[in-house]
Amino acid sequence: MKSLSNPRDREEIFRRLRAVGPTSPHRWGRMSSHQMVCHLTDGFRIYMSLKTARPVPVPYPRILLKWAALWAPIPWPKGFKTAPELDQEAGGTRPIAFDSDLHELQNLMDRFTRQPKDFQWQTHPHFGQMSDREWMRLAYLHVDHHLRQFGA
Repeated sequence: MKSLSNPRDREEIFRRLRAVGPTSPHRWGRMSSHQMVCHLTDGFRIYMSLKTARPVPVPYPRILLKWAALWAPIPWPKGFKTAPELDQEAGGTRPIAFDSDLHELQNLMDRFTRQPKDFQWQTHPHFGQMSDREWMRLAYLHVDHHLRQFGA
């Protein structure tokens, strides 16, 4: 299973990120490619406790939702409601300049995968407490989901 802890998977994600530009059209959803970059950046900030996010009410037990999201062999559904802190039309970071925002995302991804870690994991707003392995899997899947949204 792909994960940002695997160097080949990480390089694949970086290569795909470089294929997205400021005018890349979306296949679904409302975000622009620039909003997507900021959305992912906010995700990494939350993962690493650089930005806080309140728990989000979920319709199923968190442990089941987490297992399905991380390990079920199916693509993530489109249109899943995100935490307000990750929503670029609510509490998320507003896009400024595509290249610098993309560079910030890449820097945070490098820091996220660096060992030893220089940060503490935050409780995930949907899934609760997570292990290192789960965070690395989640981060891969989240970035992959949005890169597919933009055809990358």
